[in-house]
Amino acid sequence: MIFNIQRFSTHDGEGIRTLIFYKGCPLRCAWCCNPESQSFDYSILYDRRKCKSFGDCIAAGIPGITNAGKGLEIIRSEVPVPEILRNVCLSRAIQISGEERSTDELLYEIEKDLPFYRHSGGGVTLSGGEPLSQGESLVELLAALKDKNLDVAMETSLHVEWAQVERCMGLVGTFLVDIKHTDPEKFRVFTGGNLHLVNANLKLLVEAKENVIVRIPVIPGFNHTTGEMEKIVDFAGSLHHIREIHFLPYHTLGTEKYAMLGMDYAFGIKTPVDENTLNNYINYARYKGFTVKTGG
Repeated sequence: MIFNIQRFSTHDGEGIRTLIFYKGCPLRCAWCCNPESQSFDYSILYDRRKCKSFGDCIAAGIPGITNAGKGLEIIRSEVPVPEILRNVCLSRAIQISGEERSTDELLYEIEKDLPFYRHSGGGVTLSGGEPLSQGESLVELLAALKDKNLDVAMETSLHVEWAQVERCMGLVGTFLVDIKHTDPEKFRVFTGGNLHLVNANLKLLVEAKENVIVRIPVIPGFNHTTGEMEKIVDFAGSLHHIREIHFLPYHTLGTEKYAMLGMDYAFGIKTPVDENTLNNYINYARYKGFTVKTGG
């Protein structure tokens, strides 16, 4: 299941790219900017600001949705089939995140952008959520893209079983791998994940001589200190064949989605990270021999 297709991206890989965002993620990063990507099922977003009280959603008699006077009350666990809400709201206050697309349907969308790939050296980037958590349809798409000689990058946390990584080897041109921290306990508290699993997969991927670029999300209150960032860079430097690091500064562009999903944004109010504050990290990574980019 995917939740978005983004065209004409100039980040997340070389050249102009088409980004396919898969739905579902095994992690729960406290700062996640795409909370609709976390669930493997459909998600209901409700934007109270857009609601015109036309009443179509109430008239449809869908369980879990009631009129709360100034807008709606949605008890998502009681909505039996979220998909039936996709086209009910004329004002688009209610939207459904998640859509099943076949390999052929995705290829049709991707091939619309072939001229841009040819002229820019671009291609397709699979993102999420966590693409590696998807089923066999992921491998089917990767094989089809390889047959068409299209460049493929994959954004991943590597927080999956090794078999899910191994099945994609040889089909992905570049793995864009997040390294969020070097402290297993801090990683667990802020993401709900197992850092040992991530590191083990990363080492195996590097040993297999796959093309890996390390991406470091710079998150205030989590890893945005000189000491923590240098440890992450040092860890990346201990892995052979990794030559490039991207620093991704924290932003707050996705925080409003939490209210629209009926979720709490537990990370709290943080100031977006100014790229100018990354200079010491950039200089250290370059000193360690890395090519460095910021922002993707």
